[in-house]
Amino acid sequence: MRHNDFAQSGLFHIEPKPFNRHSPIDQLRYCLGGTLYMPSTRTVVDRILDGSFQHICSLVMDFEDALRKEDLSRGENNVIGQLDKLSSELSAGNISDDKIPLIFLRARSYEQFKSFSGRLTPELTNVLTGFVFPKFYSDNARDYLEHLSELNTRFDTTLYGMPILEGKTIAFKETRVEELAALLKICRNYRQLILNIRVGGTDFSSFFGVRRSISSSIYDILPVSDALTDILNFFGRSEEGFVVSGPVWEYFLAYKKDDLEQVMADHLHQALRTRHPILNDAIDGLLREVMLDKANGFIGKTVIHPSHLTYVNAMQAVTREEYEDARQILNTTGGVIKSVKSNKMNEINPHRNWAKRILHLADAYGVVEDEKTYAQIFRAGVHQT
Repeated sequence: MRHNDFAQSGLFHIEPKPFNRHSPIDQLRYCLGGTLYMPSTRTVVDRILDGSFQHICSLVMDFEDALRKEDLSRGENNVIGQLDKLSSELSAGNISDDKIPLIFLRARSYEQFKSFSGRLTPELTNVLTGFVFPKFYSDNARDYLEHLSELNTRFDTTLYGMPILEGKTIAFKETRVEELAALLKICRNYRQLILNIRVGGTDFSSFFGVRRSISSSIYDILPVSDALTDILNFFGRSEEGFVVSGPVWEYFLAYKKDDLEQVMADHLHQALRTRHPILNDAIDGLLREVMLDKANGFIGKTVIHPSHLTYVNAMQAVTREEYEDARQILNTTGGVIKSVKSNKMNEINPHRNWAKRILHLADAYGVVEDEKTYAQIFRAGVHQT
């Protein structure tokens, strides 16, 4: 797969690099981008095979929130059938690894994860990237990760885990620090199996009886923002090596392709900061929240509609100024130097971890000339849909 592959090459100063499920974890953990969640009863393989599933690089087939309990068996059977068909087409040479998105299955519970995994075969795991673990607590985390480790041994492959931090013990202040410390201690022992840490913004909101509106951000909901801050404080530390994905944006998009032309005349980030209308409330809200995700260190985002993918993935690209600053920082031994554009100082040691992250993002999403290019990528993606 390759992010922003639909955009003409002239939009990039440096093109995104291709990846697949076999890529090294240090590369792959930055490559999820917009991860599309869907019910496990959905049929998706035909669209993967014919190339009509636009812009998708990672997806989750959900056995949990997206499914009623009575539909679980149908969802499990469908996933087995879908993976089997995709595996057969891969073996027959009708599709390559590079054309298969990173596919994850969100378990309903540890018990369902263990039961369902008993139906897996080497052929099925050959097209599967891993599992998502909901309601990931310190009292079930080791069970999830140890069973995942056993599956890797059984099938002689690499299946990754993506825990979702979304429970009450994290949402509520009096238990949060102890719970996060316990989770981090467990996860350190399985670091090479954890591709991504995900967060449950909607679940956190539910505990306080609130919901962000289309014109606000999850960061405007103070108790939720507080929980997200502490998750980053534990799992977002550069020394830990984890990548944390941004919370879901829950409003669908209703765009008009012609409206994108107006974006070209605006400086995207300035318009978002001043709440100057860009396209419509749903798109503007998504873009504003992605901008805040990036500022706070989240990488990628859970999405619930395919039309979100173009916007989330485009905005993960780094600007040429960021890229050149990062290269300068990593190629300098110490001290403080003037940036390439002479508009800021680059303090070598304090900015080094930022620079490493920027180069990982550049590999995964490409380098664009400046922020105005995001809008050109949006336009290319929408016109291809």
